[in-house]
Amino acid sequence: MNHRTVGEGLRLAVQANPQGDAIIIGGQRLSFSQLQARAAKVAGGLRGLGIRPGDHVGILMPNNLEYLLLFHACALLGAAAVHFNSRYRSEELRYVIQDSGIKRLFTSAMQREFADYEAMLGQLYPELAGWDGRRRLALAEAPRLEAIHLLHAPQGHAWPGWEALMGEEPLAEGDCCSDPERIALIMYTSGTTAQPKACLLSHRSLEFCGRGLAERWQMGPADRFWDPLPFFHMSTILPLAACRASAAAFIGQEHFDAGASVQEIEAERATILFPSFPTLTNALFTHPDFSAAKFSSVRIVNNVGPADLLRRFADALPAAAHVSAYGLTEAGGVIAFNHPDDTLEQRTTTSGQVFDGVEVKVVDPETLEAMPDGETGEILIRGPSMFSGYLNAPEKTAEVTAPGGWLRSGDLGALVDGGRIRYVGRLKDMLKVGGENVAAIEIEGQLCQHQAIRMAQVVSAPDDRLVEVPAAFIELEPGASLEREAVIEFLRGRIASFKIPRYVAFITEWPMSATKIQKFKLRSMIDPADRVEVQRRP
Repeated sequence: MNHRTVGEGLRLAVQANPQGDAIIIGGQRLSFSQLQARAAKVAGGLRGLGIRPGDHVGILMPNNLEYLLLFHACALLGAAAVHFNSRYRSEELRYVIQDSGIKRLFTSAMQREFADYEAMLGQLYPELAGWDGRRRLALAEAPRLEAIHLLHAPQGHAWPGWEALMGEEPLAEGDCCSDPERIALIMYTSGTTAQPKACLLSHRSLEFCGRGLAERWQMGPADRFWDPLPFFHMSTILPLAACRASAAAFIGQEHFDAGASVQEIEAERATILFPSFPTLTNALFTHPDFSAAKFSSVRIVNNVGPADLLRRFADALPAAAHVSAYGLTEAGGVIAFNHPDDTLEQRTTTSGQVFDGVEVKVVDPETLEAMPDGETGEILIRGPSMFSGYLNAPEKTAEVTAPGGWLRSGDLGALVDGGRIRYVGRLKDMLKVGGENVAAIEIEGQLCQHQAIRMAQVVSAPDDRLVEVPAAFIELEPGASLEREAVIEFLRGRIASFKIPRYVAFITEWPMSATKIQKFKLRSMIDPADRVEVQRRP
């Protein structure tokens, strides 16, 4: 397979379906020809601002059309788009802005009721209070950051906005990035370390996985791909790549609302639904306006969840093929999907077979010896979808690389039923909160900054809505006292709301092995009486 750049994928989509819908979001729509022209214009603007191939450009925004234009523009120019989780709060932002080495940061005044990025950045960097937007920034904690752009701001705001990109000539086709190995995307993902790791994803990785998905689901220009997920997730980047590969329409959401989504899916005649997480699918299928008749155009629905739950979704929309997936950011997002023609049993109990060109094996996690088919072990992966390492962390890259160029996923699974992946669980000390990876050690580190807390351990607790939520066990300093609600207030604003524990228990004696706290015993000690309510605030 010849590897492509994002720009090459877009050019081929324009050839195949120039006037067909490429992106639909927020009442706006662009054809593939318009998307290519607008992205080239923004790329020319970035170049006029001094962005060069290899530079890092930060995007910290809610879902909107400008976000997708910036991503494609960076790809055309050969710059790397750094996608910041829009749910980050002050301490997380401080770390990723410094670590990523971004030259420009694009943020937004949209949806301030959920996150006021201008205010957060002002708190992090007091120097911004006197910045007029015309001179280069000089931030001690982020020395490479030259400027911050605030999109969707009131007229007359001092910080530069979208108009700063509009004064230059479009990037010519001959100047577009032509190297599939150049980094197109830097995606931060939580791991077993206290801080998130930055995955370097090349054009090759993104386009390979997009073509794999398009081929697996037999996508074409008639398909209309509805995706309500955040743009900072691979769960949007991969569908976008699949739509480029098949010249299909991508239907994004600025903000998920079940009722509005039911109406849009019906009106746009969506053929593929990508809610992916049972929370969203359940909200759709249980909404009073939902009916199978309204979703008659839908042929595929993607979800990841327990088999019984997936069967219930299939019963609610029986004419569609309900499929599942397996992957991780380091492997390019997803490397296995079910085929629509797989049996219902295969689609609810396995994640399907890997894409052509990708290799998977299951090994003993300690010896790395291959396990027989059907036996559970650690999933190892290699092939064209693989990431290019972690930014600024060669030692972390080495930790996940096994001899022979294999990626250690840290996931437990088995190969069954002719090579299909059956996912079992995680080796890592990780939580999966509503689809978001959360490192227990990150929450523990924040808790231990409280002067009354001697030690904290965080484990996962089952949750009907989010699948898993954090549960914190806390040992206080001698003589100290602390209420559960005070723990929540201490964390609020320091970490994203989905990372805040939903259970807080105080403990004086830890369950120990010879040398380590036995977290599996902590999980068995979770008490409903320790439940705390975490109200989301602006």
